[in-house]
Amino acid sequence: MSDDAPTSTSRPDPMSLPTVQQRGFFYEELQEGVRYVHIPGKTVEDAENGMFSALTMNPAALHHDAVAGEQGEYGKRLVNSLLTLSTLVGLSVGHITVGTTVANLGFARVDFPAPVFAGDTLFASTVVLSKRLSRSRPEVGIVVLEHTARNQDGVVVCVAERTAMMRRQPQDA
Repeated sequence: MSDDAPTSTSRPDPMSLPTVQQRGFFYEELQEGVRYVHIPGKTVEDAENGMFSALTMNPAALHHDAVAGEQGEYGKRLVNSLLTLSTLVGLSVGHITVGTTVANLGFARVDFPAPVFAGDTLFASTVVLSKRLSRSRPEVGIVVLEHTARNQDGVVVCVAERTAMMRRQPQDA
């Protein structure tokens, strides 16, 4: 063993080290007209589609019934569009908004230009369309985000315009 090898007594207590905590972007850090690409992607499993549809009380055969799916327009079961939307927004959270969002204020537009099937992998990106300071709460700003999901072939499967209330950067930061 080398004399340069660290020993357990030479390591500092991890709790005494400077800390970097994962978080999304504060209002001031988000830039209009920038495309934020989120990783990793997410492969949608058949069981997730069935579970999501059941949990949300959606009994549509095109999500649950393989025979009905085969006889339908696409020849197989479709992934529930609200699972697609939820996955799209979820893929953005760790990168953009975790710990910095105060509230999701709403969706102005949600489009599903192409279907999603079990086994498809979704990749997400977000563009900041606009932002402004809150008129009533000086500690937050209002940000309009456009989230886009593409499948493994690069086909756009969902676009959602979402408005969020975002924390402003603390003064002591």
